[in-house]
Amino acid sequence: MYRRRKYRKNKLFIFFLCIAVVVLLFVSFMLSREYTFVESLLKDISTVTCKVVMFPFTYLNDEKDVDQSESYIIQKNVNASLEKEIEELKEVLDLKKTMTEYDVVNATVLSRNKNYWFQTLSIDKGSKDGLKKDQVVVTHDGLLGKISKVSRYSSLVKLITSDDVNYKVSVSITTKKGDTYAILGGYDSKSKTLKVSGVSRDSGIEKNDTVVTSGMGGLFPRGIYIGTVDHIENDQYNISKTLYIKTEQDFNDVHYVTVLKEKDK
Repeated sequence: MYRRRKYRKNKLFIFFLCIAVVVLLFVSFMLSREYTFVESLLKDISTVTCKVVMFPFTYLNDEKDVDQSESYIIQKNVNASLEKEIEELKEVLDLKKTMTEYDVVNATVLSRNKNYWFQTLSIDKGSKDGLKKDQVVVTHDGLLGKISKVSRYSSLVKLITSDDVNYKVSVSITTKKGDTYAILGGYDSKSKTLKVSGVSRDSGIEKNDTVVTSGMGGLFPRGIYIGTVDHIENDQYNISKTLYIKTEQDFNDVHYVTVLKEKDK
């Protein structure tokens, strides 16, 4: 009897230990560091399993192979007469990349954690498809985010709605006075707007002005559509403005994405 009870206790201990290990591994997936070998292996196993289960539902869906970058991305199909203008633009703005220098990889969203709903999502393409950390992710409604971690068969995408203070997106707001540059930071899930703070009061920005990536910093190429100015608030000293950007993107409902991958040279 004693041995049986001890066996049951040991079995229960092992069961909870396994659960704890799985939880710890899952939490570690959400950290900014790279995957370890074991984490990458477990992630790939879960990805393959998920794809097998979902295959009957995705096989007949035509949207999974649609290039999501075609609708709002500027400079994608540029003819020869504009090449000189693009090169000049790159020199003036110190741009590292333009849209003509990317190939696309279409992917399907695998999973999202409700506790990190506006932080990350997982897609079914990875290093075997040429994906790397910091590559840009879009949908047909504009910028979605960038890849933060990669395993062989899947990748983790950090959304532009993330509250990570180190994750900054340089944007350009087109106004009647010209372009104004600022940094995207913050998301209001209630009003479904992105926030841009610290904009000069003399910038001339108005409601419905268009907001795109600026190309500054080299992470995001210039011209990826983000949204339009929905409303503007002045700070208490009337020195600067905070812009609230309305996007076409429904961050609650993302199923298919496109990753921008540098062309092979």
